[in-house]
Amino acid sequence: MPANFLHGVETIEIEKGPRPIRAVKSAVIGLVGTAPIHTVDPEFRTVNEPVLILNERDGVKYFGQPATGYTIPYALDAIFDQGAGIVVVVNVFNPAVHKDNNNQPDPTKVIAADIIGGVDPSTGKRKGLQAFRDCYNLMGFFPKILIAPVYGTLNSVASELNAMAHALRAMAIVDAPVGTTFSQVIAGRGPNGTINFNYSSERMILCYPHLKVYDTATDTERLEPYSQRLAGVIAAKDIEKGYWWSPSNTEIKGIVGVERNLSAMINDPNCEVNILNENGITTVFNSFGTGIRTWGNRSAAWPTITHPKNFINVRRTADILHESIEYSMLQFIDYPINDALIDAICESVNSFIRTLIARGALIDGKCYFTEAKNPPTEIALGHLTFDMEFMPPTPAERITFESFINIEFLKNLGGK
Repeated sequence: MPANFLHGVETIEIEKGPRPIRAVKSAVIGLVGTAPIHTVDPEFRTVNEPVLILNERDGVKYFGQPATGYTIPYALDAIFDQGAGIVVVVNVFNPAVHKDNNNQPDPTKVIAADIIGGVDPSTGKRKGLQAFRDCYNLMGFFPKILIAPVYGTLNSVASELNAMAHALRAMAIVDAPVGTTFSQVIAGRGPNGTINFNYSSERMILCYPHLKVYDTATDTERLEPYSQRLAGVIAAKDIEKGYWWSPSNTEIKGIVGVERNLSAMINDPNCEVNILNENGITTVFNSFGTGIRTWGNRSAAWPTITHPKNFINVRRTADILHESIEYSMLQFIDYPINDALIDAICESVNSFIRTLIARGALIDGKCYFTEAKNPPTEIALGHLTFDMEFMPPTPAERITFESFINIEFLKNLGGK
């Protein structure tokens, strides 16, 4: 407030107008599993703590080399094979607790409850999957792609991954169990299924089958979960193209085959890969000369939900838009409500939407204020409501050509 009296000159800074909105990170994978931390430097050993990993070197430093029975080192190798990404890793293996009868570290002693986690009553610290809730306070962002390779095949873990994905506005990727047949995976979408696929969630991605990887240590091929490679593909695609691109039809790097060969023809609706996609299952496309590619645009919400949000890239684009705007509104909270504030909020959001349109993340969109949704009684309570409309691009999942034999073209014969 200006002084009551001043014999001189003063300048009063008044903040007005729109504010820039910064997009939240999308290419962040949340990985929970087990690591042989007893083999690494004690300084870097962690249990039930989120650790930010940016490259293979850091992965080895904190979680060791790939070893039989442990999931994190193999998953990190699979993710970074795809080329890029950020991984927040939570190791639940504690060598002081998970031991065999000879008092040796034993990863088989880790159970679903360890992965799911909770809150330690003695320390108040979150454990397992629940530790991802601390990521924003610790790192300034949440993981947006959640995986628990191997353990995600358990229905109990899949259910909690789904719940955490809803809490963090993320996508959870789960695999069918090793050995599941094509018929069993389709049946798994129904009430009589015996696997972890009976979900209709727009935040779950169902993966089948497992993938084959060459193991240099044993000079043999081994099976590994598809989910960890798909997570890497999504993160790399986010960085290279943008989160509004579908992860489908992208080559999977670092694999030599698949658990089960599936018929794949781009023009055959009855081939096995198409039937899997038709039932909301992401699979692999492997035909003559194509290489092994991710195949599937839709979450587990399909076919129950036909709204565009069942497309993985549409759901993720909406998440990034909503969260980016919400975080940016902190700078407007508790300001006096007047026309200047309303205009500043609308223009801030519309400026961000225009940026996303220019990048190709949105087809169109707008934010606006309507009096009908903001009666004086609500404004008197300090509550403002804005409408926001937008449309991300849907993937070109189906391309149709209508072919006609046109006898009129015969008139061109003979140079006529």
